[in-house]
Amino acid sequence: MSATFHPTSTHWGAFQVEVEGDRVVGVRPNPEDTASSPMMANTPAAQHHRTRVARPAVRRRWLEHGPGPDPRRGDPDDVYVEVEWSTALDLLAAELDRVRTSHGNEAIYGGSYGWGSAGRIHHAQSQLHRFLNSIGGYTRSRTTYSHGALEVLFPRLIGTRGANHLLHRAPSWERIGEHTELLVSFGGLRLSNTWIASGGRAVQTAGPAMRAAAEAGVEFVSVSPLSDDTPEDLKCSWIRTRPGTDTAVLLALIHVLFDEGLADTGFLDRYTVGADRLRAYVMGERDERGAPGGVERSPEWAESVSGVPAAELRSLARRMAERRTLVNVGWSLQRARYGEQPLWAGLALACCLGQVGLPGGGFASGYGSMGNYGGGATPVGLPRMPQGDNPVDSFIPVAKISDMLLGPGLPYDYDGERRRFPDVRLVYWAGGNPFHHHQDLARLTRAFGRPETVVVHETHWTATARHADIVIPATTALERDDMAASQGDLTLRAMPRAVSPHGLARDEYDTYADLAERLGVRGRFTEGRTSGEWLRLAYERWRSMLARRDLHVPDFDGFWARGRIEIPGRVEDEALLGDFRADPEGRPLRTPSGRIELYSETIASFGYEDCPGHPVWFPGPAVTGHDEGDEASAEELPLVLIANQPKERFHGQQDMGAHSVAHKVSGRAPLRMCPEDAEEAGVSDGDVARVCGPSGSCLAGVVVDDALRPGIVQLSTGSWYDPSGTDVTCVHGNPNVLTVDEGTSSLGQGCTGQLVRVRVEPYEGTPPEVRVFRPPLGIAEVTSPEREGLNG
Repeated sequence: MSATFHPTSTHWGAFQVEVEGDRVVGVRPNPEDTASSPMMANTPAAQHHRTRVARPAVRRRWLEHGPGPDPRRGDPDDVYVEVEWSTALDLLAAELDRVRTSHGNEAIYGGSYGWGSAGRIHHAQSQLHRFLNSIGGYTRSRTTYSHGALEVLFPRLIGTRGANHLLHRAPSWERIGEHTELLVSFGGLRLSNTWIASGGRAVQTAGPAMRAAAEAGVEFVSVSPLSDDTPEDLKCSWIRTRPGTDTAVLLALIHVLFDEGLADTGFLDRYTVGADRLRAYVMGERDERGAPGGVERSPEWAESVSGVPAAELRSLARRMAERRTLVNVGWSLQRARYGEQPLWAGLALACCLGQVGLPGGGFASGYGSMGNYGGGATPVGLPRMPQGDNPVDSFIPVAKISDMLLGPGLPYDYDGERRRFPDVRLVYWAGGNPFHHHQDLARLTRAFGRPETVVVHETHWTATARHADIVIPATTALERDDMAASQGDLTLRAMPRAVSPHGLARDEYDTYADLAERLGVRGRFTEGRTSGEWLRLAYERWRSMLARRDLHVPDFDGFWARGRIEIPGRVEDEALLGDFRADPEGRPLRTPSGRIELYSETIASFGYEDCPGHPVWFPGPAVTGHDEGDEASAEELPLVLIANQPKERFHGQQDMGAHSVAHKVSGRAPLRMCPEDAEEAGVSDGDVARVCGPSGSCLAGVVVDDALRPGIVQLSTGSWYDPSGTDVTCVHGNPNVLTVDEGTSSLGQGCTGQLVRVRVEPYEGTPPEVRVFRPPLGIAEVTSPEREGLNG
């Protein structure tokens, strides 16, 4: 049987799948991509894995007892019953109607958090939200786990447009190579993060572009606890910090600029407000509230906090003042307690250097955090599936899901408002996995036990699917027609179907259309179109928008026949806030002052103890699970764990794939430790260790590695949550069983899952089996030969 190759796209890039007999047997890179992501190797095993959801299924306890809170939801020994499609849709439509009639649409939480598919039409979040809007709306989430603190803070500091440009219009790596002399990145420039972009890149450009910038003479400095947070060929200087102390380092650099007369006071006077308050704070003249007296935030002070020698900090500050310098604060830094502070301090440092708005200089947040950051921008966006309007004005910050479910009606602070959590009775999740993103998974399990019904659309039996009452099987991107591109991409790619749907899986659009019909709103949801017709319409609408700018692409049939087209009009800005710098009076920022707010009267007026009116250092480090000065706590949990993004997979997707499995140790997630800490803990390379944190414990496989400074261990996120053990919270190594569920601050309420205090110890006895890669009880596995019978 001859093999055929089919183009596809994932969030980790474009590639081709090799198909034999309706089965994916291999992959190969996109021919134009010389730096493709090795994550593609996960696809063949994942596509046909035994954890695929093959048929609609209902949790037996819900089926027998009906809707209602159930603390056993998520029990690894829970039993599911497979049902006919008509039965599943009837049950689900009746439950949606019951909840919205009895409690209002606010009682439905539309929990999709994106990332389910790289496709523009079969995009799980868009499909779910469109459906829920068609039946009257839903409670939604705001912001992201990736950069929630930034999304709230920066509109206050540089205006909504400036914040949008910071995230989506950052200068390209090519412009950095042309103009930047020194790039100082807090949080490193992790290469594997640059493989990821929403929609996937046609060609992985970030890694080669970083190398080209280095060859052009850009000097890179990485401020990080990890020496391998940047590619080796950048020849990056490493400043070894303690985790969570970046704000102290940034304030010390500002101190040097003021102390040695290197701060650009002319820029500060014309383009910012609050520089005097910031200066008084870092020089020790005022405290964080503006009262007389304070602590001088000198390099010597910062050395005691961060471990970075004072002389090294002074030297760096002087070099930054002498050269065209770009200050980059990675997204990871804000995923910690007080996560707003390093962002604000990084912007303040760039302003004190006076280089904001200059080509190659200023401030950035996202280089090394995602592949389309620094990749330019598409002029009119991309084709998309319209979601419609949500008539329900109810939302939560995305990382408050457990708080909402456990505390309906309770008050909380957010961005200057005192809000109350809605009383959610039904959770509807599609295309996301909160049991990857969220903190304190034992608490999240308790939270998922409170709703009356949980519905999940999924391709695989993930932890979120195993917490659902009704599980709907969805097709993967390889099982349907779609198109893909990321913001700033060079090409739009066709994604024709490569293989048949697994088992009885259906496109989500068709599932929602049938549900909408049962609820009397099919016309509102579909507008009389099939998903194929929406695919064509979305493209033609995008084509028309391009034409209005005198940018031209072929019609849909021409695009589909070619398989890909170049996206015209790519935008490459020279500098963030360049137009504001050129004309601050004519192009003021949309802030109360019209300028960059180093001190925000608005934020100060909120009265938040954990986020005052300018960047500050809080005595407690940005590490959850430990209070400053609590010696007993420090002795109990002596190490700091960094829970960063994995290089073996994207989030938790395709964790059973070959590339991901090859990096596991004894079938568990790898825990990296420096030799000294491993010896102190009594563990060796290859051992299975118990990792204990303030919220729970997990098992992980030890990897001894001198790329970490002493006192630091690293365990990436994404291993599928497996609570099937009796003496640990997760037997597979998911670090979010360790982390504490609290927000960055009362302002942003962002995720704080990046850092946590832990203890590592040998695991005595035989480690429990990892069961998460088997279907739940009651679910029959579907192999390739069985699909024909099911689909017949």
